[in-house]
Order: sequence, then C-alpha cells, then structure tokens
Amino acid sequence: MDKKEIYEHLASIYLDASSKSSKKKRKLKSYPKPVRNLILAAALVIFSLASGLTYYNLNSRSRNSQIALFLYQDAAKINFNFDPAKKETFSLNLKQLNLSKYKALAFAVRKTNPKDSISLKVEFINRFDERSEVYVKNIPGKWADQKIELSRFAKINDWRQMKSLAFTIEEWNARQKSGIVYLDNIRVIK
Repeated sequence: MDKKEIYEHLASIYLDASSKSSKKKRKLKSYPKPVRNLILAAALVIFSLASGLTYYNLNSRSRNSQIALFLYQDAAKINFNFDPAKKETFSLNLKQLNLSKYKALAFAVRKTNPKDSISLKVEFINRFDERSEVYVKNIPGKWADQKIELSRFAKINDWRQMKSLAFTIEEWNARQKSGIVYLDNIRVIK
C-alpha cells in the first residue's frame, strides 16, 4: 500500500463511519482535492496526537510523576541593594489557598553574581498569622531546582487557608551589598 491508498483508507474510515445508516453517503472522491487533503491531514494529526498522548501517559505513570499547582510561573526578580534597605522581598498573595493536601514547595532559583554568597528566606503565613520560615543557603549561579518539604515549616499548624508566600534576601545573608536573584516555576507538589 502506498501513502495515497493509506490516506484514502483512513479518510474513508472517518467519513463513512456509519455504513448501515440510510443516509446518502458522500464518497471521498466527491470532495475537491484541497478539501480531501485537509480532511486527510486532520485525520492524521488526530491519530498522531491520540497515539502520542497515550504513549506519554503510559510512560509518565511508570516514572515518579508529580502533581503540581503553580503559584507563579513567570520568572520573578529580587533586585537587592542594601544601601538604604535592610531586606528585599518577592511576595505572593495566596488568597486563602488550601495547601493541606500538598507535600512540598518547589521552585527554580539562581543568582547573577557567582562570587556572592546568598541565603534566601522562604516564609509562609496562614490566615491566623502563623509564620514559619526556612532558609535556602548558597544560592547557585546557574538555575537549580529547590524542593522544601512543607513539614519543615514547623510553626504552621493549619495549611487550609494560606495568606502569603514570601522570598526574602536579608542584608546579613548576602556577602555583597547589591545583586539579583531570580525565581521561576514556584509551585507546590502533592
């Protein structure tokens, strides 16, 4: 079978699916050639996508797949200059988000100055104003994923209505007085 016969066979399957119906069938050859080509291309695309998604889903189940809720997908920038200020913060309003079913916070982080030694304070606040923080030490000069188990935020007792998440660079946790730290793909993982 050559390609043309395969295309026509696929098109006939999709177009003539109800062979027992009493309606008048329209043969593939009665369509103009550009319409036939479009129908065939659409059928092949649908078939390719369906088989590709099935393959992806089967393979993703075999690996350690994770369900994540992205809190902020764009790159965030903490541009710190400790000449007048003592700290710089990037904060997310969580709008009473329920995080009780999640296990970890994950994000990508990097600094721009490879000579600088920076620690990043990560802090959650819930609706009862319970605050808990964890420090991520030695931020790398290249993008690196960080994962913090929510159990490390020990002072948070109720994760059902979270108020905010903040990432802070403090003057005493950076060797240089100025620099930039980037954050990306901030998410919680089940």
